[in-house]
Formats: sequence, structure tokens, C-alpha cells
Amino acid sequence: MAAPLYTTASGLLFHAGKILILTVGLPARGKTHISRALERYLRWMGVKTQVVSLGDYRRKTLGGTKKLPPDYFTLGEKSPETMALRKMVSDGCEKLFEDFFEAGGQVVIYDANNGSRTTRQALAEKYDKQGIHVIILESVCDNKEVIETNIRNVKISSPDYRGWDPDKAVEDYYGRIRDREKSYETVEETTWPFIRIINVGEKIMVNNIRGYLQSRIVFFLMNIHNRPRMIYFARSGQSLIEHSYKADSDLSPAGWEYAERLKEFVVERRAKSLEQRGFDPNDRRLVIWTSTRRRAHHTAWPFLTPTPSTSIPQQLPLAATAPQSAVARNVVTTDEAGELTETKATTGSPLKVKVIEKTQMSEINPGVWDGLTPDQARKFYSEEWARFVKDPYAFRAPRAESYHDLSVRLEPILIELEREKEDLLIIGHSSVIRCLLAYLIGLPASEIPAIEIARGDLLEVVPTSYGVHSQAFHFWDGPGRRGEGVDGDGDQEEGEVGKSRRDETNFYENYAEDTKGKKRMTAMDLGFLSPSIREGGEGAMADGT
Repeated sequence: MAAPLYTTASGLLFHAGKILILTVGLPARGKTHISRALERYLRWMGVKTQVVSLGDYRRKTLGGTKKLPPDYFTLGEKSPETMALRKMVSDGCEKLFEDFFEAGGQVVIYDANNGSRTTRQALAEKYDKQGIHVIILESVCDNKEVIETNIRNVKISSPDYRGWDPDKAVEDYYGRIRDREKSYETVEETTWPFIRIINVGEKIMVNNIRGYLQSRIVFFLMNIHNRPRMIYFARSGQSLIEHSYKADSDLSPAGWEYAERLKEFVVERRAKSLEQRGFDPNDRRLVIWTSTRRRAHHTAWPFLTPTPSTSIPQQLPLAATAPQSAVARNVVTTDEAGELTETKATTGSPLKVKVIEKTQMSEINPGVWDGLTPDQARKFYSEEWARFVKDPYAFRAPRAESYHDLSVRLEPILIELEREKEDLLIIGHSSVIRCLLAYLIGLPASEIPAIEIARGDLLEVVPTSYGVHSQAFHFWDGPGRRGEGVDGDGDQEEGEVGKSRRDETNFYENYAEDTKGKKRMTAMDLGFLSPSIREGGEGAMADGT
């Protein structure tokens, strides 16, 4: 997460004070998507943030649409019962974010229509008098395709339309939008700082935004979108020298086999997921991110070949001896800053693939613990080990990086992750994947070191308006799974054939430390954090490995 510049006496970060963000916009304009994405980012930065959704609160307290009075969403004069219910809901929402501020919270995002100039002016004046910075965030959308997609994918699946025919639910929701359009007043007043987002990221307008944290909010909102996409995570293949951070070694023979199997599984799984969502896999490009370490970007090479390699090289001292079919089809370009390299497939490849190497995605630096097992680190660095066990996230070994340091290094990657519109496969080191998954799923920082990412597992994450849907799949049981037992030459010790042995000398990559009494979190556990995980489906992992 971003390193705070300093903390004030109140405990609030960036000297920004308390901030109330009032969302404004017609229904199905992406307000919820924007609110949840901003909440995730601010929490990652260490800012105590909460979204208060008027719609969610109303459904929780009053129930779905069928339980509401018929004039609840219509224009014109309303019955006393309806007026009382609407006031109860709005007062309840205000009570929620007032309680959050009193408990030490810093940013509240009020996810509601707020289409009346009088209503939002009254809210802004009320909380401005309490010393709270008010920002108006308006979402405008005139793209009918975006509105239709938002209604069908998000709105009609809410409890309001449970049990409804989908087409009738869409028609009813369009009627609700038409009613709102008649009374909607766009943000034209300049009394308060405001941000106007057009078509969920296509264009952005800013008025009178001041302050560091407020500017970071604008910067983040400039990079978001709501185009449907899928994000995959997989570890890089096994390398010839697994136990050394300093040795930038190539893939082992088992690593090249793993890379081929990863390609086959990702292509198959992605095609199935896209077809289920009504997309043609041939019309969409797959972007692959890797680090600049050989074992990471070489794991992506099979994606650039038209057919799987028929044989695996037996001796791979350096990249020069990698499969010639892969080398011949690579076109490498580097930007002026030298921070990333793009590798594009030529026209001979049947896949639309772009591979990008990113220096920020290198694994965590273990410092003096490089090559040590947990037992050796405990023996030779007993004091440092005690501090590590106490706080695995913030502890930094001598000449090493902490997970906090790694999170700071990865922040530009998070912004690029939000901006990327294509389907994305991240082939990375487990320490990096832990941080990126924690950001997407919304895990607290203290849980990052406890996430266990096994080699041979593929995580599929689908961003949605209310969070992410995730599934975990297992596709590989060969050597190198979870750092399991092969030596550098690929031979197992006598009596160990067929058994699993963990290579603990690659300390940070293959060791997930328990944090604060909580168990290690495997890929399967991460899948269960999402309500959409399907148990026992084809390819789904049946165990926690």
C-alpha cells in the first residue's frame, strides 16, 4: 500500500481530514462500480474508507421492490407512508456514516442518486459545518450499450428483482430511469469541489479539487473503466536454481513442461468462460504480464508459439538455448524509460497475445535470508525471526524488503491493473501475487504473508460492480508444485519418488507465514471469499493445495 506521508494527531492519513464523497447520477450509470473500486483503492492506501449505499440499506431494512408502496419510485405527490419510509432510509444512511466518522473513519462514499440540487446542497452544507470536506462525484453516461449491460448484469440480479422475468425486470428498471430523468438536475453548481466522470472513465472533468488525498482520488478515477474482463493469476515455472534470489536462472525441464500445460489450460478455461458470458474468444486479446526474471517471462513463451513444443530442452543454461520456435516469433520493444518490454506474437500465432515484462513485478528481496530455510533463519537470526513472526507484513530482514515495501513498489501496477481493458494473465512470483490478490479481493494487509499460492493452481478473478468473483483451478501435479522436491538436476532423493517435498530454501516464495493466529490462506480459500465460487465444477480444486 502507499506509504503515508505522515499521520496527524487525529490518526487520519495524509493530513486530509475527513472526506464525504456524494455520488450523483441516474440509475445504472456505474455509481456503485466507481464507489466500490475507489473504496478498495483507498483501503489499500491505508485510509479508513466505507461505502454507504442507500439502495443496499433500503433493501436491508424494507426489502425488495415488491414490498414497497407503489409510489415509492414514481414522481409526483407521495403518500405519508412513502414519505416516512424514504426519510427513514436516508436518515439511517446518514447515521451510518456519522457513526463511521466518530469511530475514526476518514472517507465515506455515499452511493445514492442525489439527483436533486436541493438535496445534495443540504447534505453538503450540513457536513461542511462539521468540518468534513465534501466532494460531489457525478457519473454521467449516454452510452446505451453500457447502460443496458449494467442493468442486465447488475441491477436485475439484485434482491429488488428476485424471481422476476429478466425482460420484465429490465423494462421495469427502464421505467424507473425514465421517471428519474424527469426530475434529475445535473451538477452545475461550483460551490463544492466536484468530479464528473463521463461513460465510466471515457472522460473526466474536475472542479476545485485540492489536497493530496483528494488529488489521489482524482488520479485513480482517471484510470478506471467497467468493461467486462477476466484476470488470471499463475506462478512462474520451476527454475534450475530455485533457492537463490540472486541467481536469475532459466526454467528447468519441468518448468518448460509446466509452461506448456499452463498455456493449454488457460486457453481452454478462458474460452469456456468467455463463451458462458456471450463473448467470442477469437475477438478478444489476452495480455500477459510477467516480471523481468527469466523464469517468469519464459513461462509466457509458449503463448507466442502456434503449436506446443514437441520436445523439452534437456540443457537450458540461458535464454539462448530456449525453444527456437519461441525465440523466432518474438518481437521485443522497450519504452524510453526502459521500465517495460513488450513481446508480441507475429501473424503466425493463432492467439491474440501481448506479453509485457514489468520490472516492478520482481519477487520480494529476502536480503540476508536468501537461500535459508525457516529453521535456518530462526537459528541464525533469532531476534529478527521473533520480530518477523510478530508482524510478517511490516518486518524487513537485513538488506531485504518487507511486504509493505513490496506493496509500495507494486502501486503503479495496481493502477495499470485498473486501467487494463483486455483479459489479463499475470505470471508472477508468489510474493507479488499475494499482494495483487489482496488488493483485488480486499484482504487486510496483515493477511498478505499468509496467502499460499501453489505452483499448478490458476486463479480466475472477474471484477464486478460489487467486488470480484473468483474461482480456483488446479492443473499441474508435476515437479515444482508448492516448491516440492526436485533438486537442481531434477533428481529426487532415494525413497522420495512420488512424494511431495517442499523446497523451503526459496524462503519468501514457498513459505506462507501464519499471521496473528490465522491459518494460511490457500488458493481455494481465496475462491471461497467470493460468493460466486462453484464447488466441484470441472477444473475446480477439490482440496486446499
